[in-house]
Amino acid sequence: MTTRKFAFALAAGTLAIAGCAKKAPEQLPPAPQDTGTTTPTPTTTGPSASGPGTQQHFLQTVGQSNSVVYFDTDRFNIDAEDSRILQTQAQYFSQYPNVTFTIEGHADERGTREYNLALGERRANAAKNYLVSVGIPANRIRTISYGKERPVAMGSNESAWAQNRRAATVVIN
Repeated sequence: MTTRKFAFALAAGTLAIAGCAKKAPEQLPPAPQDTGTTTPTPTTTGPSASGPGTQQHFLQTVGQSNSVVYFDTDRFNIDAEDSRILQTQAQYFSQYPNVTFTIEGHADERGTREYNLALGERRANAAKNYLVSVGIPANRIRTISYGKERPVAMGSNESAWAQNRRAATVVIN
């Protein structure tokens, strides 16, 4: 007896849903017409794509090779080559005092995640401390560590590891 009630309820529900189905309109609305007006292209109010305050301008001015400091294995000290690179960056940031930036600390794939995050932080802070020591205000510089999470070179060899042990400067304005 319950099967019969269930079948009846199912049939009634199906009819109710079928009665609610939408029907196609007999006449479609007209197609959109071209009014001859064009949508204006948005303009930017901030710095131009390659003007001061952009990463592109920074790289064009200091050069790609002067935007990154590389480190030896398990090290975060600033050597003579690093000083030269950071001095070039300091000249740029002195010339453009409204530009703020981030120094990203990175490590190679060897070591634990926690160790590499800490090492990346020490590398970023070493670069920041150097820039502050030559007159760049600390409040313009942010640091972040990515540890081994953002490699620029894939591979498990010395060449790839050397490219991934770095502190990269990125303009954020």
